[in-house]
Amino acid sequence: MNILIIEDDKDLCHAVSWQLEQEGHRVDCCHDGGEATLYIRQGIYDLILLDCMLPGENGLHILRGIRAEGNLTPVIILSALGEVDDRVTGLNAGADDYLVKPFAYSELSARIASLFRRKNAFENTALSYGDLSFDSAENSLMCGDKKCALSQTEGELMRLLLQAGDKTTGRTVLLHKVWGLDTSVENSNLDNYIYFLRKRLKTLDSCVAIVNRRGHGYRLEYNKD
Repeated sequence: MNILIIEDDKDLCHAVSWQLEQEGHRVDCCHDGGEATLYIRQGIYDLILLDCMLPGENGLHILRGIRAEGNLTPVIILSALGEVDDRVTGLNAGADDYLVKPFAYSELSARIASLFRRKNAFENTALSYGDLSFDSAENSLMCGDKKCALSQTEGELMRLLLQAGDKTTGRTVLLHKVWGLDTSVENSNLDNYIYFLRKRLKTLDSCVAIVNRRGHGYRLEYNKD
């Protein structure tokens, strides 16, 4: 999972990012509210850990701004402000959870796991487009009574395309979300996996096509006729 920590306490940021990396997550850190939106708009993060009090721009203002833009990336607020009114304000601003500092890392880890269990439960029932449906538990793609198993990489790539539907997902976003933030994988590798997925769709006799928006990325298109 790609995680962005927006936190001006560099010692805390380092400690939390180290723990997250030990659990297999990929982490970027941002220490200034003025730069935070630039990081977020890359669209490559699965989770944001956000401090409320930041230099440059208030964390709640950042959160309200990205929610107003339609960005639904899960956000957990990490804040020293622990009164009931503070927590209510944070959740009403669009946070998915609120954790008061100081906190034990084990609690943060448990809240992340709980958040994504809920998110995945929803996605498992809702992930479909056109005549296709995707079972992430089995990593299988279905069209009518036909079904095929996908590799782990194929499954992750297909999941991202299905989530976006007919909206183009940028090449950089696909590369970073499937292969990691520090990937050295070349664009040609992404194109190879798109080719593999197109062959899967042909095998399933699906009316869904993966369309290349040259220079930008890929999207799905449903052609029933």
